[in-house]
Amino acid sequence: MMIREVTVMTAGKGSDGDDQVEPDPDLKNFGDTVKAFRKRNGLTQEQLAPKVGYSQQYVASVEQGRRHPSAKFVNKSEEVLDAFGVLKIAAKQMTRRRGLASWFRRWAELEKEAVALNTYECRVIPGLLQTETYARSQIHNVPPLPTPEVEEARIFKRLERQKLLTRTPYITFSFIIEQSLIERQTGGPEVTRELIDNLLECGKLPNVDIQIMPLVSPEHAGTDGSFRLLETQEHEWAGYSEGQKTGQVIFDPKAISAFHQRYAKLRIQALNPADSVGLLMRLRGSL
Repeated sequence: MMIREVTVMTAGKGSDGDDQVEPDPDLKNFGDTVKAFRKRNGLTQEQLAPKVGYSQQYVASVEQGRRHPSAKFVNKSEEVLDAFGVLKIAAKQMTRRRGLASWFRRWAELEKEAVALNTYECRVIPGLLQTETYARSQIHNVPPLPTPEVEEARIFKRLERQKLLTRTPYITFSFIIEQSLIERQTGGPEVTRELIDNLLECGKLPNVDIQIMPLVSPEHAGTDGSFRLLETQEHEWAGYSEGQKTGQVIFDPKAISAFHQRYAKLRIQALNPADSVGLLMRLRGSL
């Protein structure tokens, strides 16, 4: 039986100005570990701060799970608190999930075990198809700008996820992308040429179909916005819908049925993969 469930996560503002989701289990677990070793050593936050070279406020933020610790903080705390390598191990576990928005993490976990993934996108090129230069341009376009450390984490995780395209056994991918996302020329003509080349290469993969929704589309089933559908190894389906700093992982059969109906219509209304290749090549030639 399919489980009926809707998971919604929304972001708020941390005291240091970073977007956070409360609670962040990874950050909280690491913070609790630091706190346990600090107390084991008979230190207060005020006493630990100068020993690791950070402010008391920084130490408090880490222990409360409100900010990612720097590598320097992890290494220095490990040394000062004589933590038997536990803090470094905890930091590694946490870093595996850095670079993904908190509200996207569960969907990213589902992706890893999927047998099929259908994506309709009308906002930006899907992360699985982005080039590094496009990803950086897209990140730089949306305020507030991240720190260099956070930007690199996002880029790394986005590119790492792209290994799913060539993983075996194959996941079957279908992408429907609005032509306007390419014509926007995010990052400029050179970035767009590189992006189109990448779309053409990805479209050659035996398990990937890329369809372009043309600018003029009198009949369009996607006017309610972007969404994704995913088939699990147990042949159940999940859906995903995302907005400003929020995302929903959806298992409700009625909602999934609506997504299937819309995606079926979109596949008919978009250009077929061969015609999409022709359009992409013409767009590239016009740059």
